[in-house]
Amino acid sequence: MAETPPSVSAKWGDLGVRALSAAVLIPAVLADVWAGGIWFHLFVALIGILMAQEWVAIVHRGNPVQFALHSAGAMCGALLPLDVGLGGGLIAIALLSILSIALAAYEETGGPAWRYLGVPYVSIPLIALVLLREDPDYGIAAIVLIMLMVWAADTLAYFAGRIIGGPKLAPRISPKKTWAGLGGAMAGSALGALAVGLWLGLPALVVLVMIAAAMAIVEQAGDLFKSAMKRHYGVKDSGRLIPGHGGVIDRVDGLVAVATAAALIGVLKSGVEHSGAGILLW
Repeated sequence: MAETPPSVSAKWGDLGVRALSAAVLIPAVLADVWAGGIWFHLFVALIGILMAQEWVAIVHRGNPVQFALHSAGAMCGALLPLDVGLGGGLIAIALLSILSIALAAYEETGGPAWRYLGVPYVSIPLIALVLLREDPDYGIAAIVLIMLMVWAADTLAYFAGRIIGGPKLAPRISPKKTWAGLGGAMAGSALGALAVGLWLGLPALVVLVMIAAAMAIVEQAGDLFKSAMKRHYGVKDSGRLIPGHGGVIDRVDGLVAVATAAALIGVLKSGVEHSGAGILLW
């Protein structure tokens, strides 16, 4: 029997609430990015702690000790670079990861590998965001670039997937994702980068746009990583905090992947203090 196509209401039923949530959240996020300093660090720490709560609730059945370890990792990622630098933050995160892994192994020997990934997942991207924002010349622009790439990628992927449809990208992990959606994500990310490049009058826009298109693949990989975790544990959403989007992890899965990749490129290209310039200037 042929599969019954979804109705129009089922296909677009979440669009209104998703748009309303975005309209509320995006200005608040951009205002915090503009403020910078301790306000940005605290905002990033809050995101990390909310991610930690959702991850521990799913993967560790809400274990309070694991929540403490994961939250401490998030705070180290967001706040320690202020005082002890990148190296000190990474060392603290590594120690917390070892404690989390030891506790998970003690509780269930030979369990799923997801139990060992939570602390770095909620903390390393926070260091990436902090490093990029702390660039004295291009910090704001670098964060805006990343957010605009991810938001545009998500938006065009959403519309391309529903309008074009077609073959599935990874049906066993995320049945709704299509190759058309990936193409839309790449186009959206490229357009977002082009807008930022034109706004700043950056040179070598072609290179920046090509990197942005590649970053859309990273963004979709981040989404699939989260989807694989949820599928393993049989949950639909990581949480219910954001109407139309689920939990915080559901909303930032692509962002944390792109931020980590962008910071790595920026640091390798221009050093820790100018990682924002490293991702923007080509």
